Amino acid sequence: MNRESNLYTVIYAGVLVVFVAAALAFTNQALKETQKKNEEIDKKIQILRCLNVTAEADEVEAKYNELIQESFLVNKDGSKAEGDAFSEDIAKAYSNGTALPVFVAKVDGATKFIIAMRGTGLWGPLWGYMALNDDKNTVYGADFSHAGETPGLGAEISTPHFGKQFSGKEIFKNGTFKSIAIVKPGKTADGQDYVDGISGGTITSQGVDKMIYSSLNNYVEFLKTK
Repeated sequence: MNRESNLYTVIYAGVLVVFVAAALAFTNQALKETQKKNEEIDKKIQILRCLNVTAEADEVEAKYNELIQESFLVNKDGSKAEGDAFSEDIAKAYSNGTALPVFVAKVDGATKFIIAMRGTGLWGPLWGYMALNDDKNTVYGADFSHAGETPGLGAEISTPHFGKQFSGKEIFKNGTFKSIAIVKPGKTADGQDYVDGISGGTITSQGVDKMIYSSLNNYVEFLKTK
């Protein structure tokens, strides 16, 4: 075949496309289990961080299994539902209004209830975990993550400094759900506990505020049960 012909060019390009597609498909399949494992480890790291626990990658599994006693799904009415809490796609659960995960931990002999949060920031999804003491009201710890907030501004929600502000805050006041407000530094919120937002990250801070309220609101009936 004439290598200078258009037919040769078309056939060569077609073979190359098929070869590259096959190679990519094979690579994706080969790495699928590794990717899944890395996602699970990252999720466990985040859950541990809301318990104020940090662990190296090779210690995560052991630490998680040591602290997390059980996990389950709960409906909005507070009743338990069937399913695997850890594998639950939280984004889809919030979108579809289905059951949400609860993780129960023991830290220094005290019970902690961990709930999952999901929301939207300036540039994309926000998510996080909040650990409550056994009164299901007082925050023990919180951890937040994002998909693409601005470094040095909205991305600061993922720093330990931001998360530590929530420790000791209450989500109920006199038995009424109030959530925890995110306010501009120097401002306050009447009738509810609050923390300082990120300077220069107003929209992200507002997204976290809405995320905490809407997420916790889905757990209210479960949190009311003692």
